[in-house]
Amino acid sequence: MLTLMRTIACILLALVFMAPAHAGVLNKQDLMRRFPAPMMVGERDSGLPVWPLFRQNGTVTELAGYAFESLDLAPVPGFSGVPLNLLVAIDAQGGFLEVAVLSHHEPVFLDGLGEEPLLQFVRQYKGLSLKQNIGIDNGAAHARWQDEAHARIDGVAKATASVRIINQSVLAAALQVARTKLGFAQGRDPDMIARVRPELFEAMTLAQLLDAGLVRHLRVTQREMERLFKGSAGAGLDAQALSRPDEVFLDLYVALVSVPTAGRNLLTPRGWRTLAGRMNPGDHALLLISSGTWSLSGENFVRGSVPDRALLKQDGLPLEMRDLDLELALNDTALQGYSVQALRVISQAGLDPAGALELSFPVTRNKGVIYPERIVRDLQLSYRVPARFYVAAQGGSKSWDGVWQERRYELLALVFILALLGAALTLQRRLTARAGRFKMFRLGFLLLTVGFVGYAAQGQLSIVQLTGALQALMAGRSLAFLLFDPVSALLWVFVLVSLLLWGRGTFCGWLCPFGALQELVGKAARLLRVPQWRLGRIADARLKWLKYVLLAVIVISALWPGSVTDLLLELEPFKTAITLNFVRSWPFVAYAAGLLLASAFVYKFYCRYLCPLGALLALMGKLRMLNWIPRRAECGTPCQTCRHRCDYQAIKPGGEIVYAECFQCMDCVVIHASDTQCAPLIMERKLARTIPIVSASGSRR
Repeated sequence: MLTLMRTIACILLALVFMAPAHAGVLNKQDLMRRFPAPMMVGERDSGLPVWPLFRQNGTVTELAGYAFESLDLAPVPGFSGVPLNLLVAIDAQGGFLEVAVLSHHEPVFLDGLGEEPLLQFVRQYKGLSLKQNIGIDNGAAHARWQDEAHARIDGVAKATASVRIINQSVLAAALQVARTKLGFAQGRDPDMIARVRPELFEAMTLAQLLDAGLVRHLRVTQREMERLFKGSAGAGLDAQALSRPDEVFLDLYVALVSVPTAGRNLLTPRGWRTLAGRMNPGDHALLLISSGTWSLSGENFVRGSVPDRALLKQDGLPLEMRDLDLELALNDTALQGYSVQALRVISQAGLDPAGALELSFPVTRNKGVIYPERIVRDLQLSYRVPARFYVAAQGGSKSWDGVWQERRYELLALVFILALLGAALTLQRRLTARAGRFKMFRLGFLLLTVGFVGYAAQGQLSIVQLTGALQALMAGRSLAFLLFDPVSALLWVFVLVSLLLWGRGTFCGWLCPFGALQELVGKAARLLRVPQWRLGRIADARLKWLKYVLLAVIVISALWPGSVTDLLLELEPFKTAITLNFVRSWPFVAYAAGLLLASAFVYKFYCRYLCPLGALLALMGKLRMLNWIPRRAECGTPCQTCRHRCDYQAIKPGGEIVYAECFQCMDCVVIHASDTQCAPLIMERKLARTIPIVSASGSRR
């Protein structure tokens, strides 16, 4: 085994530097077929891998947009570790003309769900714009909607990680082109944003808030307003401005009250609690405190709607604000009599508290009665949160951190489950002291693994993740794609730690949903008195080598990913049985069901003889620090109880534990602690009960 492990490592190390560079696959002729007349495809740009698209408009040929492949600009690894390649076309204003799939290796779409859900997903981008914040709903029906600043598109159930990676690929590639070719110099990924520090609060007065920059003040008189309209058709139209030029037109205080120091100091405790209760994680709220002859609300304003007299932009892109329809009281008596309006910016808009916010307040004057001419002048105000009140965006945290936030309750439940298992394994002697109690605990945990870890949280670890990581490392790409599945990522962390402590058995025996399903099938078969086949020691040992051979074949194949690799990865039944819940074409269902049926006769047949992931974990388990299974001198010589009871045949005749094949079921630990099952303990108890024969003279016989 060690020789095989060294061989595989040497092959990987030697070929890391031999991975070919990725490049697009389309040429001009391909693009001309996809964009026929009246579109015209120009020559590929020499500086950026894009093709300009032109359209004939009368006698003028005008730029219609650009077409490009995501692989050239944003080779984001998919869930298989291989980047998807998407054709993306955007118009000159940043709108999506088309998004189409050129190639992919996403396991969930290769057969399980089929490619149609993937094709339907990418078709939704047509008609959307880079100026919108595009979010994904998790497969909800009829969830798609859009407005000027936002768009929500339908996701794909059971493919959450894959569609988010696709979304990142599309947006990252399109933004590169928009920045370089369309002048979107300040366009940015809305997930690369800072986070407000919710724990930081400093008591401040209004004057101190102004000095700190947490509150901005704008005061405009009627005279100053008239100056803005000077020289335009709107000059002199406001009689009040002419008659009372020193009167205050607008006196305005603005604060980002989602920053606790701003919100808690400006609002009463009750007002702060009310506001916080209306905010979702990642949302922001702006507080507009105003007085003067001009109202920010306007005559036709409807509470709870989007205001038309207060606009917000960041990086030149509009962010929608919606009135929260709250009656909020202020702390500072100097502001009594001012109107208060709270506006929410939802998390999907991607407001970055570290960036400058540009607020504008358009003032409109109308000239004429029947067809009035509208003259608009903007009052403008800049706002920036001081650096100490937020945590700056971290490199590599984009796109996947939102997934972790969305699944935080599942992750908290998983943390509890892993902590429970860690405690049980650390305190195994207490747990196994009573055989009945341990039996119930193990049965309950296996059901939890199948029901929650497997089907509910979709936490089935797979060799696909390892081959994907291998391919990403060979290509010099990041492993960040693994973070799009937070449940699996957290499981991997726990499994890697447990490998160092106990070996492969922690995952294979406790946390693998398909393994737990096999074990439950095996237990049910025994209750039903299904005949059990136990292979001879030599045949069992030889068959166990098969999984290492399969692992080597898959690893070598993964170095040149393609259809053969995809086929070999189907040796794992996990996707069929757990991820897709047997909703798949019949050959795959028959294969997975056949393996479960085999486990009814040969205990955990697939895990012991065929599982390439188990083989990899067994190799990694060679680094195990603990020989955690207790042994006695009599184990193996002469006692053979544990060896005969071990369903995994992981104990040698001499009593030595084969940890690479141990699934940590702890049946032998229960036997070791039992004075009714462990032969040496039974013998000790019998000896303790022996009554010595004493002769009449007092000597023992």
